[in-house]
Amino acid sequence: MIPQVTEFRRLHELGCFVIPNPWDIGSARLLVNLGFPALATTSAGLAWSVGRRDNEISLEVALAHLRTIAACVGVPVNADFEDGFATEPEGVAANVTAATATGIAGVSIEDSTGDKAAPLHDFVLAADRVRAARRAIDESGTGVLLTGRSEGFIAGRPDLAETIRRLEAYAEAGADCLYAPGVRSAADVAAIVRAVAPKPVNVLVGGDYFSVAQLAEIGVRRISVGGALARAALTGFLNAAKEIAGQGTFTALSRTISVPELNGLFSGIGRHGAC
Repeated sequence: MIPQVTEFRRLHELGCFVIPNPWDIGSARLLVNLGFPALATTSAGLAWSVGRRDNEISLEVALAHLRTIAACVGVPVNADFEDGFATEPEGVAANVTAATATGIAGVSIEDSTGDKAAPLHDFVLAADRVRAARRAIDESGTGVLLTGRSEGFIAGRPDLAETIRRLEAYAEAGADCLYAPGVRSAADVAAIVRAVAPKPVNVLVGGDYFSVAQLAEIGVRRISVGGALARAALTGFLNAAKEIAGQGTFTALSRTISVPELNGLFSGIGRHGAC
């Protein structure tokens, strides 16, 4: 078991930590420099960085991205592995096996289908997919931490009872951590934490509706931000570019961090691994 996996597992044992989501080497290294103890990739941020929509990247692109980010930082990296890039459990297992070889410390598997008419995998199939991922990790001998995600709240099926039923099934199938993105009610989060205890819960925060202290008080162990940091960066970029294109002025550029400041931040990080 690599040190990052050991550390990632330790982080989930007690307390609450934030695991922000970079989209490239630079953003990953800046987050490490700010003191975050672990990182998670973002499928949306990666997709936007290569000019695609979320869920439009290939397995090969995703695996290459995981290798790049894991090699360039010294902290644990969790993989946003979407739906495992497969429908059937056998395909999920094969792809998770490939992911465990990239240097990641954790991997997440979703139950969404991308089909608006049936946005979630059948309950039994969804649990079997998590079970297949668990088997693949165990056979890899890496100890990578497995997160089971139920996507109902962001896929048009915001049913708390069904979400909890699925998360409990994923815990039974071998998920180490449980995650239901899109849940914004403190009462709903608390219900999820109670239902899957003592296993840790990840909560997604993409806006000003929770604080770290509030979620820690509820018993949440891990907080991620998904594509929100990438959205924040692209918002600043677009606002400045629109001003230039539409008004011919450059006031937004005067509010940016300076080149010497940025160079200083990156020079203070140092190189890691293959970077």
